Amino acid sequence: MNEELLFSLMVDLHLDGERQGPGDEKETLRALAHSQLDTSSPLKVADIGCGTGASTIVLAKNLPHAEITAVDLFPEFLTVLKQKAEQEGVSAKIKAMEGSMDALPFADNSFDLIWSEGAIYNIGFKKGIELWKPFLKTGGVLAVSEITWLHPDPPEEIRSHWEAEYPEIATASEKIKVLEDAGYDLLGYSVLPPSSWLENYYIPTESRTPSFIARHEGVQEVEDLIAMERQEAKLYKQYKKWFSYGFYVVVKR
Repeated sequence: MNEELLFSLMVDLHLDGERQGPGDEKETLRALAHSQLDTSSPLKVADIGCGTGASTIVLAKNLPHAEITAVDLFPEFLTVLKQKAEQEGVSAKIKAMEGSMDALPFADNSFDLIWSEGAIYNIGFKKGIELWKPFLKTGGVLAVSEITWLHPDPPEEIRSHWEAEYPEIATASEKIKVLEDAGYDLLGYSVLPPSSWLENYYIPTESRTPSFIARHEGVQEVEDLIAMERQEAKLYKQYKKWFSYGFYVVVKR
């Protein structure tokens, strides 16, 4: 499947979803609490890979004096985000920006907080935390969720799957070392629970699948994409005790 077609189909499949990946408002708030930011102060925030804005809206509601730049590659997602922000009464606090997370136009020392849920894998964890670091003020906070082994030595089937899909998968201790070596110090770490994957992502995605298939009847690439999505969900259900997203909240030295 060519990349342009794959992106187009994935946007169509996930456009109506509350989230475009595993996550939960409770876990966003947990990570925000780990940040130790003074929420009574003006804050400059970037939400990178924001999708349709699930985390962006939570941040806007809980950071009363924040200015949030919400970045995503897909304008269709940003259109939905702006609609949600208007409905929730926080549109004045959010600026939507179309762009690639590895080519951001931000000035150095621009942000008090950089946020990214379930998105940094698109460019790789190490590359992402290094690319984004200059945009943070000294003492600024980076909060990212990243695929993480919950135990060492996972079973061969799931180990080989993730090493093929995302070779940077590692344990939390290994991820924290990467962060520390890059000039960050840990403020907090948490693990997304199964509900973040099942109730908030895989089950809603499956419920949208029949209408998605109907919109693209007879398209082989659609069948391939759905097969891939279902296989991923099956592997999660089978091996959920072995991996999840770890939520890393760190401060720039």
